[in-house]
Amino acid sequence: MTKNIKHIGLFTSGGDAPGMNAALYAVVKAASAKGIKVSGIRKGFEGLIDNDFVELKTKQLQKTMHLGGTVLKTARSERFRTVEGREVALQNIHDNHIDGLIAIGGDGTFRGISLLSEISDIPCIGIPGTIDNDTVGTDFTLGFDSAVNTAMNCIDNIRDTAESHNRMFVIEVMGRDSGYIGVYSGLTSGADSILIPESPQDMTYLLDKIHGYESEDAFIVVLSEGNELSIDRVSQQIRQVNDAIDLRVCKLGHIQRGGNPTAADRILGIRLGVAAVNALIQGESNKMAGICNNQPVLTPFSEIAKQHAIDAEQQSLVDLFCR
Repeated sequence: MTKNIKHIGLFTSGGDAPGMNAALYAVVKAASAKGIKVSGIRKGFEGLIDNDFVELKTKQLQKTMHLGGTVLKTARSERFRTVEGREVALQNIHDNHIDGLIAIGGDGTFRGISLLSEISDIPCIGIPGTIDNDTVGTDFTLGFDSAVNTAMNCIDNIRDTAESHNRMFVIEVMGRDSGYIGVYSGLTSGADSILIPESPQDMTYLLDKIHGYESEDAFIVVLSEGNELSIDRVSQQIRQVNDAIDLRVCKLGHIQRGGNPTAADRILGIRLGVAAVNALIQGESNKMAGICNNQPVLTPFSEIAKQHAIDAEQQSLVDLFCR
């Protein structure tokens, strides 16, 4: 059923991700073409409570789509977890004459919108913005490709120095409880071992591989942060098995969240932004816009709680190249 949307509220929430600005631009562009006004809400759910609304214009956002981060700022809001906080947010939505919301973020953002829907009939659509790629309902999340490319380039650089000194490096990448960044950055940089949360036996294969290791080649281990083993624990076990290895460690950290988004993330942001506006116009609510099999799809928030995990084909690649 088509809904008469006149004014959309738009915000980013949770962790920032490259490509968010492209999605903001696309939402405003698509909405403007339909005669719909868009107001940005600064600092996510905090802005909803603080009534921090700003008018968004297409030309303004067009100049920012190449930037990482989010020009609307982002934050996690403890106040929004309370009923009182959500009631204040809802009143501000009404006072600003907002009749549709689009939120860019991860599963925590979508849970927040779902809580708001319990006290409101304002239609809400989500856009998956997280470098972790851990969201069901889309093949890739906004920011994942950029984070992988950043990690891959860093690993390539580390390999240069590792080769010069015949060293082993354990390199920790981000991903929370998902091994996607580890798998993609590890495979594309030719890592010798990849340790991910979904495959706990990988540490055993690594220790078998380095037992008695005597080579003048570098040895690169990529460790996903969500793994039960910390980078210090991995290093300790490596030294226990082969103390002759010249070992170094490196945590890539938040560098993976920053930087200009790749072309893939920019076009993904554009497609998801347009899909989100169309979904609101078509009367959809409490759903996330995603891309599956290169086609726009909508997935109810109730199904997003399930984690998008490494599949059998990706695991088989890790087994082939890293065992």
